[in-house]
Amino acid sequence: MAKIRKEAFGKLSDGTEVFLYTLRNTKGTEASITTYGARLVKWRKMDKDGKFVDVVLGYDTGADYEKDDTSMGGIVGRHANRIAGGKVTIGGKTYQLDLNTGSRMQNHIHGGNPGFHNKVWDAEETDTGVKFTLESPDGEGGYPGNMKVAVTYALSNDNELSIRYEAVSDQDTIINLTNHSYFNLDGFAGGPVLDQKVQIFADKYTWADSESLPDGRILDVAGTPMDLRQLTRIGDHIDDDFDELQMGHGYDHNWVLRGDPAESELKPGMFGFDIHCPIDYNDGKLHKAAYAESDKTGLTLTCYTTQPGLQFYTGNFLDGQVGKGGTKFERRSGFCFETQYFPNSPANPNFPQPLLKKGDTWEAQTVFVLGDK
Repeated sequence: MAKIRKEAFGKLSDGTEVFLYTLRNTKGTEASITTYGARLVKWRKMDKDGKFVDVVLGYDTGADYEKDDTSMGGIVGRHANRIAGGKVTIGGKTYQLDLNTGSRMQNHIHGGNPGFHNKVWDAEETDTGVKFTLESPDGEGGYPGNMKVAVTYALSNDNELSIRYEAVSDQDTIINLTNHSYFNLDGFAGGPVLDQKVQIFADKYTWADSESLPDGRILDVAGTPMDLRQLTRIGDHIDDDFDELQMGHGYDHNWVLRGDPAESELKPGMFGFDIHCPIDYNDGKLHKAAYAESDKTGLTLTCYTTQPGLQFYTGNFLDGQVGKGGTKFERRSGFCFETQYFPNSPANPNFPQPLLKKGDTWEAQTVFVLGDK
């Protein structure tokens, strides 16, 4: 496994110190994660021309991340993505979650305020990587239960970046954690990603309205611009006259993963642990979710996950945030592969439900692999 380096990453507005942990493997590939939001800050690998390319959008200091409003690189939760009206019913009792998104701020997104991506996590080095831990008190964001969360980042010598999630609560609650990194395979300063190509291993997607809220319909991708089953240039159909793309200002939707098997060498136990998920939506194994590639750098990105859904988002609302090295992140200068439960699942009982029972341990894993064409 990778060597680990810890360094200071500045201070927040209240004086709290934050740190940066960098994992480096035998090929020189590096992945850096900060204790602020357990956010992925950097992931650099050698490209086809022998130059190291950092493929993750981000900022230079912890203080810069504190000002961010895009969830860049963060672990978002307790519930990633949107919930209509912020209403959740658990065991016959309805809970009102924070309302922090929507045209009238009438819906809930990414755990509310502050959300896990805006909190300082504890961190410790382990035999496999760096383990980030957090305690979320009962009532935070409107959620029931005192919750303990752990997220472990590990980097293999084959450029596989594993993100393993664990959570336990002392009350029945809901849980849906994901990583919200923006990728650009031309490098974080590479500009729009429209010429890069993507493939999503899904035959269906969840229809969403103008507030990005699914209404329970699961539709076929065939015959629509949502059909990304074959390798497709991101810009080919992103602005098509299609209701989903017009309402989402591009791709910002959930695909229903069909469960294609991962390559044989990618096993859940390869990073020193297995997944034993108490929620009955999958088999606990890694499945292929998505793939992307760049002709410019020759880099590829493959995503595997134990989760049932994938939000593919093309940075439609980036608007000039000033990031690493003074780079301005303009619209569509990065894309996200957010592995998840489907958005608005609590309002749609036909979707897999993110319910975590008291005392059970929720586990999930996503593995991103940086490769070469």
